[in-house]
Amino acid sequence: MINKTVTGSIVLYNTDIDEITNLIEFILKKIDYLYLIDNSPTDKLKDLASIGDNLDYFHLSSNPGFGVAHNVTIRNSIESGSKYHFIINPDIEIREDVFTPMIDFMEKHPDVGMMMPKVLNKDGSVQNLPKLLPHPVWIFRRKLKKIDPFGKAFINNYELRMVPKDLIYNVPILSGCFTLLRLDAIKKVGMYDENFFMYFEDFDFSRRMHQKYKTVYFPEVSVIHGYEGGANKSWKLFKIFIKSMITYFNKWGWFFDEERKKFNKETLKQFKK
Repeated sequence: MINKTVTGSIVLYNTDIDEITNLIEFILKKIDYLYLIDNSPTDKLKDLASIGDNLDYFHLSSNPGFGVAHNVTIRNSIESGSKYHFIINPDIEIREDVFTPMIDFMEKHPDVGMMMPKVLNKDGSVQNLPKLLPHPVWIFRRKLKKIDPFGKAFINNYELRMVPKDLIYNVPILSGCFTLLRLDAIKKVGMYDENFFMYFEDFDFSRRMHQKYKTVYFPEVSVIHGYEGGANKSWKLFKIFIKSMITYFNKWGWFFDEERKKFNKETLKQFKK
């Protein structure tokens, strides 16, 4: 019987088979079991299942979305007795063992339910992905930051750009591009909200985790992320973005959200000398 203490999942959609093969081979050397969920219209990626014995492939041709697909594997991981589960985007590149240090940190800190590493662009610059909980106006200000005369100060605060890049800290929003989950915590806070097809599902998920556990940014290790910013380039994706944004703020509150104020205040307090 294959050990499944540490599992992971990648959601695919018409993914380049050569690029994803390299990623899968690296991951399988570092964790016990990996699930591939293929949301592509056809199962042309099914041969990826032959890469290793500790690998499962699922084809969901209906393309139910990011959260729904990952929930399939989270359920399987919980049922198999897994303790930790990695959520990994297919456009991630890994050049070091990020898995062992992150798991070791969780082992030493049982109050941590979720964490992410430092995420880099291909040129080595840092992607500013940890964030405060957003006010709805902030979402649009971020989209219009190039023409906002006060945009720099706003972005520095919202995306915590003033925080030292190598500081480990607790933050309410972590990106879903590469995260480690404690599955005992998932049993208490729930999986991804399946009302989100794409966008904001990680905001919602991270926030719910932050209510009961620490959600930690862990820059001692890093991955490379091929950030596309699809909603800024595609009208179809932008409409999905807006729909998800409305779903998020309808759930948590638009302009009156006391928990948002509380969590953001607590986050910023960590950085005051």
